[in-house]
Order: sequence, then structure tokens, then C-alpha cells
Amino acid sequence: MTDIKQGDPGGGVVAAANSASKSTANGTDQRSVKRVVLASFVGTTLEYYDFFVYGTAASIVFPVLFFPAGDATAGLLLALATYAVGYVVRPLGAALFGHFGDRIGRKNVLIATLLIMGLASALVGVLPVYGSVGLLAPIMLVILRFVQGLGIGGEWGGAALMVTESDGKGRRGLLGSLVQVAAPVGLLLATGIFSLTSALTTDEQFMAWGWRIPFLISFALVAIGFYIRMKVGESPVFAAAEEKEKEQREAEVRAPLIHVFKHYKKELALAVGARIGSDIAFYIFAMFILVYGPEHLGMDPSLALAASTLSAVAQSIAIPCFGHLCDKLGRRPVMIGGALAGIAYSFLFFAMIDSGSTFLVLIAPGIGLAVVAAMYAPIASFIPELFATNVRFTGAAVGFQMAGVFGGGFAPLIAMELIVLTQTGFSVAGYLSATLVLMVVCVALAKETSKISMTNAGK
Repeated sequence: MTDIKQGDPGGGVVAAANSASKSTANGTDQRSVKRVVLASFVGTTLEYYDFFVYGTAASIVFPVLFFPAGDATAGLLLALATYAVGYVVRPLGAALFGHFGDRIGRKNVLIATLLIMGLASALVGVLPVYGSVGLLAPIMLVILRFVQGLGIGGEWGGAALMVTESDGKGRRGLLGSLVQVAAPVGLLLATGIFSLTSALTTDEQFMAWGWRIPFLISFALVAIGFYIRMKVGESPVFAAAEEKEKEQREAEVRAPLIHVFKHYKKELALAVGARIGSDIAFYIFAMFILVYGPEHLGMDPSLALAASTLSAVAQSIAIPCFGHLCDKLGRRPVMIGGALAGIAYSFLFFAMIDSGSTFLVLIAPGIGLAVVAAMYAPIASFIPELFATNVRFTGAAVGFQMAGVFGGGFAPLIAMELIVLTQTGFSVAGYLSATLVLMVVCVALAKETSKISMTNAGK
């Protein structure tokens, strides 16, 4: 298998996907690569939709219906704690599904994660609330959140690998960025459906039954994702390695997680450090406004929700642009540039939100997520390129999801506590900036991997 050479990305996402899909360098034809890209994007979008539906409900619904308390802030913190459970369990899901993804292949694991995530989310929509069953309600909620975290823990690694291991034109950054677009598109769907449901119901109707609709929609979405994923074949790089190096693989990766921690400690640490900052930045710029605006500034919740929704649109556009750029310039310059811009913008972001101007509030999260796109778009190629094929699923998934624990998992609680202690958003900006400095250091220490083939990556 020959090394991948850099091509001219040319005319945007569609042209790149079409051009890359014409290659047979990895044993794939035009249609199969298109199916892989579509299946990875759609499936991961649906899973992020499920995750963000929960996050949105944790901010505006669960504190009232599942964690009633005399102190409204205490109820909110309890709801956000259940949100964090989904992040904390992600590395376990990454290790579990990564093991099977490296041992038996990527495709079947992706189908399993889709079903687990989607059905857990849909079942939230039929849970009884605290007023009906007491403490059993939050217990069941936490259990389903745990299952959600397991599913998404294995989802990202498989989706990123299916795309990057199918590319034969040196456009892994661009095609991999389409997996990253799934996060803002999932956020867009979640906040959009919540906004629509809220607009079509009264406050009493929304709290009584309207909030369940976004969760119940997951039943239909998971069926769509399942159908699409059943149509794709196995990753060609994995299939080739399995065919040609079966005896060696059996000897080396009987326990992929142990192999990663033994032989890829540096790469794993760099993957975690390179992703934490972008994860926190995503939460602060896109989701924190749903809490900070109404709770701290007295902002209309509909304005905060609209701003979050618009930010998802901005990032959906920006991610493929930076994916294109990281194929031309390399992963490191784009990610470091995004992190430095994020440090500068974090303070301006809170100044814009605190201004009280409707216009500034609406555009501030969008600008923030456009900046995050520079850090986030290359991740789907940068992290998998750190690991060899026989442990790539485990290494990439565990690295990505461990960062999520320290990033998105604890970010809501840390940000809320900083606001309570300091009464200013600039303390949150300082917290975000510190994590982005860590990102700059880790990316600078990593090798540039944009011009190597996936068969030689991690060696």
C-alpha cells in the first residue's frame, strides 16, 4: 500500500469528497467512500443530537422535574452533575468498544453504539418525573445517562477511523472534519427542536409533556442511522491489516487498551491535552450561555437558546473550511492558531454577553464556535494519526474521551462555581484560557502527521 500524497483540495467539501472517493488506493470505490462519509456524518450527528438534547434539558427542564429542591441553584447543579456522568463514563465506552473495534472491525461497533445511544435517549422521553415516583425518577435518569455515555464513548473513534482510513487522496483532514461537523449539527437539531417545541406549546404544556418530544424523536432518528450504517463496508485499512498481518495482530493486540498504555503513553497524553481546551471552549461558547444568561444576567431563555442555535450554524460552516486548511498547512498550525485566537476571544466573549445588547448576545457564541472550529476540525485526523492501525480505535477513542471528562464533563460545574464565587464571567474566561495554553503546548510537542499514510501512522 503506497503512501498517501497531498492533493489540491480544490472546490470545497463536496468536491473533496467526490475526488477522494474516486481513489482505489485503499481498496474502496467512489460509491463506498461516499457511503462511509455519509454514514459517519449522519450516525454521529444523531448521537450528538441525543447527547445535546439531554444537555439542553439539563439546563431548563430537569432541575424542576427531576431534582426539585428549595434552592434553585442546587437543583441546577444536580442536573448538571447528571450531565457530567455522560462524560465521565465515556472513556469506559471508548475502551470497551475500542477493544472490539480493533479486534473485529469498525463497522459493527458503530452500529452497536448508534443503537445504544439512540435507545437510551428515547427512553428518557418516557421516564416518570420526581412528582410521580420520587427518587426513582432521578435514579433512572442517571442510569440512562450512563448508558448514553457508553454509546458515545465508542462512537467518535469508529466514525473518525472509518472516514480517515477510507481516504486515498491526502484529504483526511477535510473528510475527517465532516465527522466533527456532527457536533454542531447535532447541537443545531437539539436546540432547534427544543425551540420549536417550546414555541408551539404553552409553558405549562412544555413542562408537562412538550419536553419529551425531542427525546421521543430519537426512535425515528436511530432507525434512519441504522439503515444508513448497514449499507457501508469495513474500513479498508483495517481489512487490509487483518488480511495481511493476522498472526502479528493476534499476538500484539489481544488487549488493545493495555498495549496503548504500554507503548503509546506519550501519544495518549498529547491527544488528551490537545483536545481538552477545544472541548471546554465548545461548552463555554455554545452551551454555557443557556445557564449563564438566564441565571446570572436575567436574560430571556429564548434569546440564549437562539444564540446557541446560531452558533451551531456558524461552526457547521467553519469546520470544513478549517479541515480543508489543515490538509494544506498541516494539523499543528491550524490547531495552535485556533487556540491562540480562543484565548484572546474568551474575554471579549463575556464582555459581549454582559453588554446586554441583543445583537451582541446573538453573534457572540457564533464567533466563538467559528474560532473553536480551527481547533476542532483537525482533531478527527490528528488523533487517529498518532496511533497504529491495530490499536487505533482504542487509542483514538480513549484519548478523545478522556479529554472529554476533564473538558465537557466538569466544565459546566467548574464554570458555575466560578460564577458563584466571583460573580463575573471573566473568571470563566481565565479558566478556558489556561486549558487552551495546555492545548498549544501539546500540539507543539506532537509530530506533524498530515503527509503520512494511515498504514504508516503511529509507527
